[in-house]
Amino acid sequence: MKTFLTSFLLDEQGAAAAEYALILAVVGAGIAGSAYLLGKNVSSAVSGAAHLICNGSGTTCGS
Repeated sequence: MKTFLTSFLLDEQGAAAAEYALILAVVGAGIAGSAYLLGKNVSSAVSGAAHLICNGSGTTCGS
């Protein structure tokens, strides 16, 4: 039983898969955060452009 526990604790075969999963999670979180910020910035830019177009036309725009 002692040799089984020793070999189990020293076995690093699954460590590489866990490390890759951790890297994937960090990269995924970075992509998700970037997409969220990009979406907010694009929405703000489109709203600002719509506001400028609406005010430049001399008509009342709904919003």
